[in-house]
Amino acid sequence: MVYDVIIIGGGSAGLMAAVAASASGGRVLLLDKGDKLGRKLGISGGGRCNVTNNKEMDELVKHIPGNGRFLYSALTSFGNKDIIAFFESMGIKLKEEDNGRMFPVTDKAKTVVDALVNQVVKQGVDIRAHAPVDEVLYKDGAVAGVRLRSGERITGAAVIVASGGKSVPHTGSTGDGYAWAEKAGHTITELFPTEVPITSNEPFIVSKELQGVSLRDVSLSVWNPKGKRIIEHRGDMIFTHFGVSGPIALRCSQFVVKALKQFQVGNIILTIDLMPDKSVDEVYAETLKLAETDSKKAVKNVLHGYLPDKMIPLLLARSGLPETLTYDHIPKQQWMELAKTAKSFPLRAYGTRSIEEAFVTGGGVHLKEVDPRTMESKLMNGLYFCGEVLDIHGYTGGYNITAAFSTGYAAGSSAAAQAQYK
Repeated sequence: MVYDVIIIGGGSAGLMAAVAASASGGRVLLLDKGDKLGRKLGISGGGRCNVTNNKEMDELVKHIPGNGRFLYSALTSFGNKDIIAFFESMGIKLKEEDNGRMFPVTDKAKTVVDALVNQVVKQGVDIRAHAPVDEVLYKDGAVAGVRLRSGERITGAAVIVASGGKSVPHTGSTGDGYAWAEKAGHTITELFPTEVPITSNEPFIVSKELQGVSLRDVSLSVWNPKGKRIIEHRGDMIFTHFGVSGPIALRCSQFVVKALKQFQVGNIILTIDLMPDKSVDEVYAETLKLAETDSKKAVKNVLHGYLPDKMIPLLLARSGLPETLTYDHIPKQQWMELAKTAKSFPLRAYGTRSIEEAFVTGGGVHLKEVDPRTMESKLMNGLYFCGEVLDIHGYTGGYNITAAFSTGYAAGSSAAAQAQYK
């Protein structure tokens, strides 16, 4: 059988591409090398599946720092509001949580995966699991089909590569699509981990004295070697045995990777602002008042509850203050140093965990070689890309899935339309 559209990869982008491609009745084949579809989608959002984000488009794009502007055309055709309407049309009710994140009311990713797969089946898509693709076939400057690892050749007028990046490889994302793109003449920009924990060899990290300490509503900044702030994110984070993790650490990670490479240095300075709503002078005055109120108590005990308990010895030591110090003997200069350190606690980052441990892959198929309206290759007729195989990456919070659904829809509908003219 000759197919109009062959889709490689049954994740977020591939499933949405299959929905769009088959909507007009075209012959569509969805291939996946794993045993079930939507595996990465099934573990997203902590297993609850953060299907999109409800922010306005400009704000949404700002949260996709890796080439988000490329998505304007695709988002205009099928954006976050369309994604919400799509799922609700299938009876999947969604709810909005903090920062615009949209989840199914069931709080189960399975609800979303099942709905997508059922819709694909309902629209007549042929699905083949356990069908790893060995190569995409090209002839005379156009797609000819695919060859499976088994040796079987399948003919198709269009091929959509939705094979994902290299992150979370146990879900099937092992970077297969990059070689197929390169064979068609495409450039693959350097791959790197994003949305990944940050590593540090600071003595207090190596000693594990802060391991497990969670910080709520703090601010984390990344600085370049010239002392200029690259990025700042506010929210929660946690110290680990290898560095820092948690939402804001993950968001800062890509900037650590990029700065290490750009400046060719061994480490990059991060600073933690433990009290982003207070000034240094306010922290100074409030802590001094606490010490005065309990003037006989050691400052180490006075500061309990105001500063994170396990960080107090470190903060005092960095400020040159003994833990047994009482109010009557407080040196004002060092106390100001304590306030400054609480507002800008330094941490040297020397890298991140591996790309396999990242939530999202940075880098991918060069966007200058892809039509932003259709997701078709500018180098090979009938070849399309969507999802994480492209050089697009966003923060966690529904942004990457939005990009996957949006580019998948654009690729699917465009590939089907093109195939009908052949």
